[in-house]
Amino acid sequence: MSATTIIDTAPLGALIRYTDGSPKPPARFTKKLAAWERSNGVGRLVKKEPPRPYPTWTAPASFTLHEGNFSSDGVILVTIMRSHSADSTLVFEVAEDPKPGQVRVLLDFSGNTELLHLAESITAAELWIAKEGYRNARLEIVGDEQGERARGADLAA
Repeated sequence: MSATTIIDTAPLGALIRYTDGSPKPPARFTKKLAAWERSNGVGRLVKKEPPRPYPTWTAPASFTLHEGNFSSDGVILVTIMRSHSADSTLVFEVAEDPKPGQVRVLLDFSGNTELLHLAESITAAELWIAKEGYRNARLEIVGDEQGERARGADLAA
């Protein structure tokens, strides 16, 4: 699939695998392996952005993948996010959709929605919001996007 297809069809919270099609080099070639890993990986879809016009050019639509965290003693020190534009030459595929019944913790800003956390239940999502202290976060149950049970969570730390 192309990056445009991911932007158009993949739901927030999906695991997205991407590749440039090249074979993985042996581990002894550390620089080649590091370059290969930049073009081949997997991440959770956390944000989609429409094209952004600027005075001299227009940035293409894009999406952002959360690839992981580096932590120490339970404290996240670095979060790895990677953005891909709609004109990317990489090949993408949806490796896993979020399961029905899971709960997305979402934050809306500047006309965009960002996935903060994907929880197993509403209780787990509300506990996560209380622990992390996000104001203005809202919950959305996977499979219930029409909003019957989706609601805003107005929890402050």
